[in-house]
Parts: sequence; C-alpha cells; structure tokens
Amino acid sequence: MPKQNNIIDALQRPSNIPLAEKVRPQTIADILGQEALLQDGALLRNMIDRDDYSSFILWGPPGTGKTTIARLIEKNTRHGFCSFSAVLSKIQEVKDLMERASYLLRAEGRKTIVFVDEIHRFNKAQQDAFLPYVESGAIILFGATTENPSFEIIPALLSRCHVFVLESLEEEKIIEILRRALAILPGTFHFTDRAMQELAARSGGDARKGLNFLEMVCRSAAAGEDIDADFVLKSISQRSLFYDKNGEEHYNLISALHKSLRGSDPQAALYWLARMLEAGEDPMYLVRRLARFASEDVGLADPAALVQAMAAKEAVHFLGMPEANNALAQLTVYLATAPKSNALYVAYNAAKKDALQTSHHKAPLHIRNAPTRLMKDLGYGRDYQYSHDFENSYSYQRYFPDTMEERIYYTPSPFGFEKEVKKRLDWWEGLKRKQQAREKK
Repeated sequence: MPKQNNIIDALQRPSNIPLAEKVRPQTIADILGQEALLQDGALLRNMIDRDDYSSFILWGPPGTGKTTIARLIEKNTRHGFCSFSAVLSKIQEVKDLMERASYLLRAEGRKTIVFVDEIHRFNKAQQDAFLPYVESGAIILFGATTENPSFEIIPALLSRCHVFVLESLEEEKIIEILRRALAILPGTFHFTDRAMQELAARSGGDARKGLNFLEMVCRSAAAGEDIDADFVLKSISQRSLFYDKNGEEHYNLISALHKSLRGSDPQAALYWLARMLEAGEDPMYLVRRLARFASEDVGLADPAALVQAMAAKEAVHFLGMPEANNALAQLTVYLATAPKSNALYVAYNAAKKDALQTSHHKAPLHIRNAPTRLMKDLGYGRDYQYSHDFENSYSYQRYFPDTMEERIYYTPSPFGFEKEVKKRLDWWEGLKRKQQAREKK
C-alpha cells in the first residue's frame, strides 16, 4: 500500500490558480534569495537532504519562501506531514491532530511533521498544546511567521526550535523570478529593463507581491506590447509602503529615527520620519518620541529643544495631518543639529537607583514644612536658612537625608548651553566652599 504523506486529505487543486502559485519552486535549487540558508552544508539544507528534522521556525517577511520550503519538505519526506493555518484552525483541531500523531508514533513508529503557517496567530493556549508532543517526539514542529519569534512564540516552545531567518529578496532576485514567470504567461509581453526594475522595487523584497503586480500589468496590456516603466506605474496605481504599525517594523523604524537624531544626521532622520508618516504612523506617537529625545539626548545642552517639541505637539493638534508634517520635519532637523548631552538622563537614572535603595531615609528636619504647632515643637523647619535672606541669595545647608552621604548626580557636558550651566554650578559650589571655610574658623 503506497505511503500517504499528508494525514489530512488533500483538496482538489483549482485550475485558476494565481501566478505566484504556478511558478512556486519545485526543488530547493529553484528557491532564490535564501542561499545562506539553503547552501550545501547549511543546517537547514542538511536536514532536508537527510530527511532528518528537528523542530524549527522560519522567520521572514512575506513572499520570501517560507511556505515553499515547507511544501518541498512535504513533497519529499518519508514522515507523515500535516499543515495548519493559524488563522483558520481551532484549538480542537490541533488537539485532534496531536492524538493522531501520537497514535502513528506508537503504531507505526512514524513521526509527523506539523507545519503551522502564521504560527504567531496562535495564542498561548494553542501554542502550549504542541509542547508535550514536541517533547515526546510524536511531532516535529515547523512554524512560519512574519513576526519576531522572540515576542510571538512562547519561550518554552521557542527554546525547542531552531530559528531560521529568511531575508527580503534583493531586486535582482525578484527580476529573475519575474522573468521566469513571463515565460508561462499566455501571450507575449516585452518589458523594458526599467519596467522590470520598477516592478521589483515596488515589490519590496516580496516575490508574491511582485508576481501579483506582474499579472496585473499583463492584464492591462495587449499581447506583444512593449511595456515601459510608466505603463507599470499606471497599471499598479498604488504606492505601497512596507510598514507594520503594530509589529517589529514599527520599532525598527522608530529606533532608526532615534539613532539618526542621536548621530546628528538630519538627512537620515528626515528619511525615517517620512517613512513612518507616509505609512500612516500616528503623528502624536512621533511627537512623544521626539519630545523624549529632546530631554534624553539633548537636554540642557539646548533647553529650547523641549520647547520646540511642545510647539510641534501644538502644531499637530492645531493643523492635523498632513499639514503638520512640516512642523515634525522642522523639529526633527532641530533635534538632529542640536548639541547633544545625555547628562540629565544619566543623572536621573543614578538618582533613581539611590531613591529605590534609600527610600527609608527621612528628609532632614530643617527642610520639612511645619504647618502645625506640634510639628514645630518636634523640630520641623527648625534652623532652616531662607536663601533670600543671605548675600547672593545663597546659604549652604544640608539637603540630603542626614543618614545619607551627599551625592553628585548631574555633571554637565561641555556642549551647548551646558557650558553655561557648568559656570553656574561652579559659582554656587564656590559660594558653598567659602561658607564652609568661614564656619571652620
């Protein structure tokens, strides 16, 4: 009796399948753009060649070959194979399959490969259901995800899986895939090199998107027609920005913006700002991040930075988008070109650390308020020296808790306005030393 690999009956293959499905690679050698993962001697390639697998996660952007790799394994493995879509499958289906896989292992000694597409869509309970079966060896789990497994896969399951990272396809690889697809399209179409480059650029490293665009363009053209870049743009009639406001890409881009600002590169900072704004990022989120940068990375080196950030916030509220984009650009350039200092950031973190460790220390009696007679009798406010009653409006007294040594948290940088702040600190410190010297006599 012939072996049936898939333990769920296959559905009849439709005749009107998309182009991306028609040109899906039929061998590992046909897969383009993932040479690092699939070259001879690579771990994943060894697993495939030997048909000897441990559980793994394929992590990468859409259209980079995750599902293709799984299907090629299904086609060539001696193991049982079953696939799930995490979008469509229910927890009971998962549990039923696990039981059937356990039976196969006991009855026939065969392991079952379980491929879960978009595994990040399974919740914690659904992911937990796999654990005992992965541990027992009843199943070998393959997962595919576009999201960072560190955040989307439960640690217990992730620790039992290799993670293979697939990269976005380079434009020349997309072009090669598109030219292969042209050969099987009905009719003859002639694309200029520039037209192909435009299609590849619009694909954003996603082969499936590129093939869908190619199919769309060919439907708009007559057989034998020469297709140039302008025709491609008119046929696609959309401008895709590759951005996920709720996923890892969101954090990657805001990190790129922040680090470009910190590196005093206004050109790169404007680029990342535009990437986020034009993809639909909430402008108030960006203002909040820029305001944080103004105090964390500029601080007193340029006190006006925070003022500029608050002005940009008001502009976003008053103007709305897209009119407020220039206000955000203005703030971005201001912050990128401002002198940088993290002295306040460092100072606060040092003070925070002490505050958490010394919260049992009491404020000195002489700097406590004494609104009642009892508090005055207890010494609250006694011997407090009101600074304005003294020369230079200064009189040194102890402000740290009596049970704690005085600390220096803030040390100004030599940049921007903090040079003036240092002069002021040095002046107050000089008055303190003079007073201490007089009191010692």
